[in-house]
Amino acid sequence: MPRIDFTMMFTVHDAFRRELRRLTDHTGDQNPLGWQLFTRFLRVHHTAEDDALWPRVSPHPVLDEMAAEHATIDPLVAVVETALRSGADHRPAAAALRDGLTAHLRHEEEVALPHIDATLEPEEWAKFSAVHRERIGDDVRRYLPWLLDELPPDRVAKIVTGLQPEIRAAYESEWQAAYDRLTLWGPR
Repeated sequence: MPRIDFTMMFTVHDAFRRELRRLTDHTGDQNPLGWQLFTRFLRVHHTAEDDALWPRVSPHPVLDEMAAEHATIDPLVAVVETALRSGADHRPAAAALRDGLTAHLRHEEEVALPHIDATLEPEEWAKFSAVHRERIGDDVRRYLPWLLDELPPDRVAKIVTGLQPEIRAAYESEWQAAYDRLTLWGPR
């Protein structure tokens, strides 16, 4: 049984996978809101890991591998960004990003998370989680519905139940409805 609850980490990874699927299917405008949210939240996630997680974890070769993989993702994002902005066919670049990021997420889940669980104290994990939340900041109003988009109701309920009451109330009464009105990748 893991000592650390990785529910949110797996949920974030699943959201990235979902957005990669949407990106590779996208044929619409040149700067879709879905792309903007994906890149913002990916940047927050990876920089929070680089700054507040990996330095806390006991030394292990997987940490160098995670840093090297993070360094390969940004150029892939830039190629997609350039293609989207120019109106060029972004799908080959999106497929390369999908393949690279998906492999990284799988590697992190299979190797890095077990190492984290074996060596990091739950309090240290909580500090990383706090940094991640802090970097999302006021964008939590879009981040939370984005994160929970397309999840099965039981998973959404598990996550929402664990939120601070004021965050849960805002999500249920305002944020989800506002998110549902957004056009992320074109017509739904």
